[in-house]
Amino acid sequence: MIEFVIAVFFLLITPGPGVLTTAGIGAAFGYRSGFGFVGGLMLGGFINMMLVVSGIAALVLAVPALRSVLFLVSVGYLTYLAWRIASTGSKIGFSAAEKPLGFFNGLTLQFINPKAYVVGTALFSGFAFLPEAPFWEVVIKLLVFNIIWLPVHLIWLSAGARLGSLNLSRATQRNINVGMAASLMIVVGVAVVSSL
Repeated sequence: MIEFVIAVFFLLITPGPGVLTTAGIGAAFGYRSGFGFVGGLMLGGFINMMLVVSGIAALVLAVPALRSVLFLVSVGYLTYLAWRIASTGSKIGFSAAEKPLGFFNGLTLQFINPKAYVVGTALFSGFAFLPEAPFWEVVIKLLVFNIIWLPVHLIWLSAGARLGSLNLSRATQRNINVGMAASLMIVVGVAVVSSL
């Protein structure tokens, strides 16, 4: 169980589409503005994990044409998010955005987020600690995961909000944007390499 908790923590704090977008929303619009998006991410993550645990995700991804379409949509959307972050110029956050991404955006992101499927598969297919009671193991894993998940995402949201409120130079703001976008592109690169 301790190994599971450690794995959840480190899988969640590493930059992925959800946390990077959450930080970007915090930077561009402030802490409270990100609550809807985080709520959508949380529900989407739960649904995603249920798809993984039930085997539905494996069945869908076993269809080569559907897998290819989903993969291309994921890579395209994540690349678009990275471009929006990198092209904001001297303002940390998203370009040409008048309002923050909301609940529906967070919910939708989890269905095309390759990291969410990888994390769900790793956590629920490994780290067995109740082999005689698999149902309760899944329930406990979901509870532990969400107890860690929510504070981690709120910390990323807070970090983004703090960055956005600082009086940083234009060059520093630009470097932060490029760094966030590069981190997101690393996620895309890992997804592409792992699909080969």
